[in-house]
Amino acid sequence: MSRRHDPTHAIDCSDLVIDRAGHGSPTRAVDGVTFSLSPGGLICVAGPTGSGKSSLVLALAGSTDPSVRIVGGSAHVCGVNVRRPGRKHRVLTYRTGFVPQGAGADLPPRLTVQEVIAEPILARERRVNTKALSIRVATLLDEMHLPLGTAAKFPYELSAGMRQRVAIARSFVLEPMVLIADEILANLDLEVRPVVFDAITRRRKEQGMGALLVTNDADFIRELNAETLMLKGGHVVARGVGKDLLWAPNAEADSQP
Repeated sequence: MSRRHDPTHAIDCSDLVIDRAGHGSPTRAVDGVTFSLSPGGLICVAGPTGSGKSSLVLALAGSTDPSVRIVGGSAHVCGVNVRRPGRKHRVLTYRTGFVPQGAGADLPPRLTVQEVIAEPILARERRVNTKALSIRVATLLDEMHLPLGTAAKFPYELSAGMRQRVAIARSFVLEPMVLIADEILANLDLEVRPVVFDAITRRRKEQGMGALLVTNDADFIRELNAETLMLKGGHVVARGVGKDLLWAPNAEADSQP
């Protein structure tokens, strides 16, 4: 699938509004969010539980979750209109590496790790060079500091941290133009986190991959020197880099315990 005609922005949102269906009537999860992410850029999304972080990334990644629906504004990811992707939904999921919340726990249980990581390719290509694909999977396992023997194992045979790294490797297998990840550090030991940091940084520098990461880990955000969007109640209440957050009027006071 061609990667020509790369857009100016990896992600471009304008006054985005997202509803989330529950047991009753839909609730407004995201209300009027505007931001843009350039190729090779990085934005971290932070905020309390229920602030709309997960709904935002689910919608932008083209999730088919019926409970999440864009109802206002506009959003383009890798040039695809995510509000009405139509036939370009396949292009969107090809160009986007997605690590949803709880990705490690939700790996297909009947597939081996080799099959889990290779699935995004096998689902798109009828003819695959199996040797080349095995090499690609082995390279990703090595990059995630996982033993090569992991490829033949099933997810239930791995620790929670290892499963999370398998999910990250899977998100990289198509060499995405943008990574969208919800709590990418979940279940990872401190000594493994630099592995993920290095993998993201290298792709940003060498491939121009943009990254939108949901995390409340202040140390991780600081290490990445990332621009931060702070959400509360579906609104962007602050944005900036490091400690230099520019708060919306009254937002900082409202966010204090």
